[in-house]
Amino acid sequence: MADPLAPFHWLDEHGGALDDIFCVSFLRGVAPAEVLRRFGPDGTVGREMSFGDLSDTVAEFLSTTSGGSGGHVGVLEASGWSVAVELWGWFGAQDAGGLSDGCEVVAVSRHDYAEDAFCYAVDGEVVTGFVPHSPARRWGRDPDRLNPLLRELDLPTDPLDDDAWEASWDRLFEHKIARVFALAAKLTGVPFTRPLLDFPLLVGPTTRR
Repeated sequence: MADPLAPFHWLDEHGGALDDIFCVSFLRGVAPAEVLRRFGPDGTVGREMSFGDLSDTVAEFLSTTSGGSGGHVGVLEASGWSVAVELWGWFGAQDAGGLSDGCEVVAVSRHDYAEDAFCYAVDGEVVTGFVPHSPARRWGRDPDRLNPLLRELDLPTDPLDDDAWEASWDRLFEHKIARVFALAAKLTGVPFTRPLLDFPLLVGPTTRR
């Protein structure tokens, strides 16, 4: 039986292509230029860049500022969704509700020095959110909305006592990011695989630090 997490194990790697802090957000039916407007200041005009150029831009930004985030987002289109990539950023998951005004958003954030997050938001509200290695503790307007999909990926949905929660935490931690990217793929139909980063990105600044 094929491993459903196999296409996403690269996102669990320490020091991988996206490094140890990143956020990937999927916005349904929103053009890349509009995605940049939602992330950044009004009047933002994006620049087309390769993923390598985006990495260099973020590295330069981090070296010349004392801001906590990378300050830029790169966007590409895939199967009716815009995919927004933040290196050293987390705005997509932090404000998934705001980004989802008039649309649907799925956001996954990895932060090895703080807390990871998964958020599903629609029309300005978070529907379901959770920490990837602790999905039994969910929040949002309808925290049980995605339960059938979570169960398909062996993510627990029922409340756990302390011992069961600790065992679940230990089991899920190793592939926590791959598992929620598999969930994102089920929701969007867009598997976030490494070859996507070979496509040009429309890049603009973010206003959130």
